[in-house]
Amino acid sequence: MAEKRPEKILQTLRKTFTMPKWITSNRDPFKTLIVTIISQNTADRNTAKAFENLSKLFKITPEALANAEMSQIEECLRVAGLYRNKAKTIKQISKIILEEFQGNLKPMLSLPFEEARKTFLQLPGVGPKTADVVLLFCAEKPTIPVDTHVNRVAKRLGFAPENGDYETVRKSLQSLYNPKDYLAVHVLLILLGRKYCRAGNPLCKQCPVNTLCPSKRL
Repeated sequence: MAEKRPEKILQTLRKTFTMPKWITSNRDPFKTLIVTIISQNTADRNTAKAFENLSKLFKITPEALANAEMSQIEECLRVAGLYRNKAKTIKQISKIILEEFQGNLKPMLSLPFEEARKTFLQLPGVGPKTADVVLLFCAEKPTIPVDTHVNRVAKRLGFAPENGDYETVRKSLQSLYNPKDYLAVHVLLILLGRKYCRAGNPLCKQCPVNTLCPSKRL
């Protein structure tokens, strides 16, 4: 019976939450990479605003951002945290993609998963979560990105060890689910973490999976 718990939780979350419409749209890998860099340690609202600012001033392409003035990129990202570091990363990464990959990430995304991931991780400012987001959302590669919500919820549900690092949590989750469900698992755990399984004061009584959660406080 225990091995069915992860599937029951996924089924319940599918019924509880509506998957965002943008999930199914054809996502541009470079834009996804830039948004994910901006989102690091930044609230969703501020990420969206910063990307909107950047989009108004520049075409979101490696060429446009590689040739942009650093001060202009910084101004666009000011609403987001660590905007100076992020502006520097975006300019550097755009230049590398333009010069070394002819401005096109698709050949990199067509590589086998581990090779593609290793290549992304060599880019400045790209950590495991950023690489996994691009690989999952833009190429349907078999990986589950672990942000703060996924990390917290996975541990509270007993899907990953309490002291597990990024890779431990990612591989623990992946071992519980079919690769075709990885995108849904990632998105639905985030939605659960935002609405119910909050970092402080989790809403356990209202949580749709409280009967299946070993950490519930009722």
